[in-house]
Amino acid sequence: MGICLSTGNQCSCNGGANGERISGSCLGIRVSGRIERKRTFSDHTFSIQHLNSIPNRLVYNGKTRNSCIFTQQGRKGINQDAMVVWEDFISDGAIFCGVFDGHGPHGHVVARKVRDVLPRKLESSWESSQLKHNRSDRTSCFRWSQKNSADGERHDMDGSQEDKSSSLWRKAFLKSYKAMDKELKSHPKVDCFCSGCTAVTLVKQGSDLFVGSIGDSRAILGSKDSSDSPVATQLTVDLKPDLPREAERIKKCKGRVFALQDEPEVPRVWLPFDNAPGLAMARAFGDFCLKDYGVISIPEFSHRVLTDNDLFVVLASDGVWDVLSNQEVVEIVHSAPTRSSAARMVVDSAAREWKLKYPTSKMDDCAVVCLFLDGKMDSNSENEEQSLATLQTDEMYHTENSDEEQRLEPSLQRNDTVRSSEEKEQIGGRCSQSKENGESICAKDENWLGLEGVTRVNSLIQLPRFSCTKNIVEEGCNGG
Repeated sequence: MGICLSTGNQCSCNGGANGERISGSCLGIRVSGRIERKRTFSDHTFSIQHLNSIPNRLVYNGKTRNSCIFTQQGRKGINQDAMVVWEDFISDGAIFCGVFDGHGPHGHVVARKVRDVLPRKLESSWESSQLKHNRSDRTSCFRWSQKNSADGERHDMDGSQEDKSSSLWRKAFLKSYKAMDKELKSHPKVDCFCSGCTAVTLVKQGSDLFVGSIGDSRAILGSKDSSDSPVATQLTVDLKPDLPREAERIKKCKGRVFALQDEPEVPRVWLPFDNAPGLAMARAFGDFCLKDYGVISIPEFSHRVLTDNDLFVVLASDGVWDVLSNQEVVEIVHSAPTRSSAARMVVDSAAREWKLKYPTSKMDDCAVVCLFLDGKMDSNSENEEQSLATLQTDEMYHTENSDEEQRLEPSLQRNDTVRSSEEKEQIGGRCSQSKENGESICAKDENWLGLEGVTRVNSLIQLPRFSCTKNIVEEGCNGG
């Protein structure tokens, strides 16, 4: 975890347009083939302190009807990973999952803030897009159905509805991620100048899987092949600064991309006028010292239609992917003695690998979400596990409150836990196809490793106290 100091002024914002929630279902809009009940404005305008009382929402170690989640602190300080599973999200049967990996002196605060706020913004953005779409399409769809009554033509309309659903979710992901970053920038109590977090998020709605991500947290799909053996498919791209399209954008905005001599495997993003802060990813929430120099918060979006062969989805922070391959994680989950223990099994395996492969390195934080697609968990209830989860919830809730209130100025630190180059494994091949605007992906290689040979240190160097820092940063891509 690197240290850097924000000297820019921040304005106060208590909500406004970003906090408003427009429910498409309040007008009887059809969602997932049925008409939702009418919702009032108060249904959506609940504060952060009410989130813990929402049914079917889990943010600490435990399980739900369809998933299990587990996180473990590494050896680099406070756990900066956050995670969430929210069942019955938007409508009955829909599920939201997310993993957020913080970095920088206030990364843990940023990650928890994004965990709590982003799902609500995504819900609001989707309902707003749904409302606009239904208003514009209601008349045209009625006329179309009168002129085209053949069964084959109705089938074509169903196909177009699938495309429209993907388009609506893409817009919702883009809009909500943008609004989330905007809120972080104007938040009076969260310093995101040199702190930020990754995000890998998904929404499962029926047989559709919609995924959005920034940074190097990853999502994979576990399926069975023709011989019923588990196989892994990567759903997201690790958005590192050395990816050609990412490096090109950063350089166009006057940012610099290079690796330090003592860790040549880790390309980083640097300011044009100073060797700081050294961010090890090309997209992130926060990190506003680099937002004018090519680092963005626009998510990569993908849509996948699930089949009967698809078994589960795993979301995890790079503390897992640094030491375990996609296939290894799928096999661990598939062979877990109980589904409710799968996430913990992955974290325990990652912890063992850290000790075996890199005994002189400090283990990174690990967070894992396992979502089982058939909607089934263990038949026997585990009362002891649930009681433990309740105790953890109470304890961690108080810890989070004290962490967010603590505003101590960080000291200059650096984590010298670089692994030797001899330990670095070969990185698997990559194949990604994306639209030029970075809104869709097609990931085909199944064994990309998030970071080989190095314990990730996302921000290395403290920014100097520039008296004119705000003016310099504001110049941005205009030639600052």
